[in-house]
Amino acid sequence: MRSPQSDLLQGLSENEAALVMATAEPVSLATGAVLFQLGGEAERLYLVVRGQIDLLIPIRIRDRDEDVLLEEKRPGETLGWSGLVPPHRFTLKATAPVDTELLAFPRKKLEELFAAEPAIGHAVTRNVAAVIGHRLQIFQAMWLREVQRMVETRHA
Repeated sequence: MRSPQSDLLQGLSENEAALVMATAEPVSLATGAVLFQLGGEAERLYLVVRGQIDLLIPIRIRDRDEDVLLEEKRPGETLGWSGLVPPHRFTLKATAPVDTELLAFPRKKLEELFAAEPAIGHAVTRNVAAVIGHRLQIFQAMWLREVQRMVETRHA
């Protein structure tokens, strides 16, 4: 399985990217499959190769649980940053709305590579930090909309 251009590999030379890719394991998901659950143990970082992964936040609405779409990950995009960041628990639920192929990067293999090649570890960690930063921007926008709605309700 070949990798698309990836946000995970930004700033790496072709040889460095190949070393990262050598740690990957292919994963195939059928339509509707769950990749991981909120709170589940995170042992891997993922890269979408083909298809799509929906990142969902499970919330209780009235008397039922509902998964609310937060973000869609497409080919070349990284998800599952919790696999590298303690406490190594997923912060969202991930499902495949269509047949999807990913690459899974086991934490232990990445940590071994980063120990042997610190420059690769620095670049990959910086790229993962950008993924986390993007997520924080999404949550901030959601929070600001909710605060604005609450303020408008109080002043109505």
